Amino acid sequence: MTSYTGQCLCGDISYEIAGAPAMAGVCHCKNCQRQAGSAFSTLWGVPKANIQLRGQTPTVYIDGATASGSEVERHFCGRCGSPIYSIVPGQPDMLFLKTGTLDQTEDFAPQFHVWCDSKQPWVELNDDVPQMATQG
Repeated sequence: MTSYTGQCLCGDISYEIAGAPAMAGVCHCKNCQRQAGSAFSTLWGVPKANIQLRGQTPTVYIDGATASGSEVERHFCGRCGSPIYSIVPGQPDMLFLKTGTLDQTEDFAPQFHVWCDSKQPWVELNDDVPQMATQG
């Protein structure tokens, strides 16, 4: 069985994922840009049952100012600030892992791009990967 490991920058939070992710995508919404401190956020959709968190309990920020109007739980390391994962109300059994925290990042391949209406103008996307102006 495939498994993946990862951690925050300081190592206070680590995790292991059993199995492959359910989905892989890139979010270009303004809130993900702000949280990541970058042009977008790369995400794996992982069933909660398939991930084991270790170490410190992540700090949670409830982001209620999203373009979709839904609250997003943003979980991050309280010591180093690394974003670890997000939870959205429409998919309560799934968490959206920030793939920059993976130890093995070479397996990430986006299946879609969302919130492209707020994509940075200098970011070029592969036309072979579906792009949605909003969440879709």
